[in-house]
Amino acid sequence: MSWNPALDPHTPTGDDVDSIETVIVPRARDLGGFEVRRALPSPKRQMVGPFIFFDQFGPVEFLSGQGIDVRPHPHIGLATVTYLHKGKIHHRDSLGTDQWIEAGAVNLMVAGEGITHSERIDGQARQEPMSMFGIQSWLALPKDKEDDPAAFLNAAPEALPELEGEGKVVRLILGEAYGERAPVETPSEMCYLDAVLQPGAAIPLPDNHEDRGVYVLEGEIEVAGQSFASGRMMVFRPGDRVSLKAGRTGARLMILGGATMDGPRYLWWNFVASSQERIEAAKEAWRAGDWEHGRFQLPVDDNAEFIPLPDQ
Repeated sequence: MSWNPALDPHTPTGDDVDSIETVIVPRARDLGGFEVRRALPSPKRQMVGPFIFFDQFGPVEFLSGQGIDVRPHPHIGLATVTYLHKGKIHHRDSLGTDQWIEAGAVNLMVAGEGITHSERIDGQARQEPMSMFGIQSWLALPKDKEDDPAAFLNAAPEALPELEGEGKVVRLILGEAYGERAPVETPSEMCYLDAVLQPGAAIPLPDNHEDRGVYVLEGEIEVAGQSFASGRMMVFRPGDRVSLKAGRTGARLMILGGATMDGPRYLWWNFVASSQERIEAAKEAWRAGDWEHGRFQLPVDDNAEFIPLPDQ
């Protein structure tokens, strides 16, 4: 039996209950010139399927000479998913990956036992104005994959399955949904989609995943007689058939879900793990800073600086 703290076997189902289990209002943070809205983890819900972290960054307009400068930092026990609607980010990691993450592409970095990466807007891209808008999410790894070697996977926009019709365009970013499968292999069963709906268009949620959620990126949707504007995440009851309808201005949604995880996760800084001991071991390894022989190495072409371990 999979672990799901919100799944109560005695909860009634049917027309007498609301199909929406949880509504999450993201916490907004200013990161020096642009805003980040964090929907997961939240006090109401740690995960939706494997999704344990969900950030919307932007929209923001960077002027010439401005941009993102996230110095090298470590991860364990998770896979990062970067999906941009506008802009591009230069990714470098300790595997030797040197990849510009472009709008519409999918980039999956599997940390496993440990990886270090940086995220920047640099070079010629920094000399020009840039619009930036996207989502970064983390997938918790199953226990039997926490110690796997790190990996980086990329798929171009044209490689992602796209479904179109009846006033909607749906792109499958990761996993399986509506009879389609995305090209990038994922650590566990899941779905992740980018759906653009014209005014009044409706879309059913995928029914082949236990845990399902929707984040309203733009516009407004109606669910079970209720309206939800942009910047809201709804998590739905397992097994319920749910249909979403766009409001009068249309909507853009991120649909996410998957099998519930095999237990709760500890989350500290950039580390995710099934035990506190794993977190402590990663903290000590990063604090030691043995880039040549230790658990973590710095990106080959971005090793002049790094983010120190936080005090708390």
